[in-house]
Amino acid sequence: MKILALDQSTSATKALLFGPDGQLLDSLSLPHKQYYPQSGWVEHDAEEIYQNALAVLSQLIDKTSLSDADLHCLSITNQRETVVVFDRDSGQPLYPAIVWQCRRGDPLCQQLITDGHEKMVHQKTGLRIDTYFPASKLTWLLQEEHSIRQKLEQGEALIGTIDAYLIYRLTGGAVFATDHSNASRTLLFNITTLGWDAELCDLFSIPQKALPEIRESSAVFGKTDLNGTLSEAIPICGVMGDSQAALFAQRCYSPGDAKVTLGTGSSVLLNIGETLRYSQNGLLSAIGWVYQGKPTYAFEGIINYSGATVAWLRDQLQLIDTTAETEALALSVDSNDGVYFVPAFVGLNAPYWRSDIKAAILGMTPSTTRAHVVRAALESIAYQIKDALELMAGDAETQLNAIHGDGGAVRNPFLMQFIADIAGITARASQLAELSALGAVFAGMLGMGLYNSLQDLKSIPSDYVDYVPQMDEGVARELYAGWQAAVKHIL
Repeated sequence: MKILALDQSTSATKALLFGPDGQLLDSLSLPHKQYYPQSGWVEHDAEEIYQNALAVLSQLIDKTSLSDADLHCLSITNQRETVVVFDRDSGQPLYPAIVWQCRRGDPLCQQLITDGHEKMVHQKTGLRIDTYFPASKLTWLLQEEHSIRQKLEQGEALIGTIDAYLIYRLTGGAVFATDHSNASRTLLFNITTLGWDAELCDLFSIPQKALPEIRESSAVFGKTDLNGTLSEAIPICGVMGDSQAALFAQRCYSPGDAKVTLGTGSSVLLNIGETLRYSQNGLLSAIGWVYQGKPTYAFEGIINYSGATVAWLRDQLQLIDTTAETEALALSVDSNDGVYFVPAFVGLNAPYWRSDIKAAILGMTPSTTRAHVVRAALESIAYQIKDALELMAGDAETQLNAIHGDGGAVRNPFLMQFIADIAGITARASQLAELSALGAVFAGMLGMGLYNSLQDLKSIPSDYVDYVPQMDEGVARELYAGWQAAVKHIL
């Protein structure tokens, strides 16, 4: 018996097939278009995403000659903060999906902070008032699109993160539900009561009745026949936001375990256990997952632009043709030659929390080449991870000995070694890049009774490469000081 997984990320939708021991057997992916209707705005076509999901799942089933009897369930992981408003009857989107990178909610967020709401919001959500999270953008949408507001108030429309939207479509409208890891990213969810919060919904003028039911990640979320692809419907079981799913797949089940997912953006998560704690240094407090009624909390540092920085070099500046070129280019020069790339395209998060600043490449001279710029772009990922880890170690009052890495960029040895050197700890690179999908599958395995506990999941073999610090500590400190000076310059 096998498990299908759907990984709906910021840039693509991927179908994956896993065996009973968590081994990846096959996968297919389809990209979707990024829309930038105004400066700082980012949107996706939610209908395109749903159709791509059906297409890749159907193609994977055909490619692997799967039958209904071969499948335990479908598990889902997703880009967390992207939000869709859709029609209750048809499931059709009523507006483009507003992506986590979109900054259109900035003015409202600044007003709420000025009005003194930040402490209350942080205590309830563990998050900051920031347009990275969808609440302010939903407020904007309801203010600008009166017909959508009316539909929501009359119960004719629904609001969901990508997982809830896909579940609704895949079950033909039978199930409207999300999990705690996704709900907790909206600024509308209370991480102490583990439910939607009326005061937060009122603050952002969001009708609470339009929000989905919240279930544990290992719960069953209805059944789907993939719009007729399967002759018999299979359960949807195992639903988790991509970053938490990666933490789960890395088996970071104990306080002090940390991971970084290297995707379009990056999320650094540190397990802090079953007791909620708040950072004194601008980190977020997050729900990792809820299992058998018990929450696991984490500290989180969010990096808006990591892989997206490299994509920008490729797509906007056309300095490279493929991301695979970056390692050879970075190694073709002895150093960054004083060049620092601060990828604040949509501002910088912790520890800076400045949404108003712009990206910059600093330190260029007549001898600067594209190789120096590419190297500086890769190095910027490591510096931002170091920023987050420094704060985490202080707030958690613990010594971090390793950082578990996953995502496509773990295949770049230069980057992984530089992370280890700058952070001064072992960087453990999973040889399975698709850990977010595996985390959702692990939750599905628990829900379907294939494994009975988190301890059982730890027995599943894992494959990784360790990168240990090799750079002279003084050189590492000097490079990091250069990064801090570059950030200070643009601040």
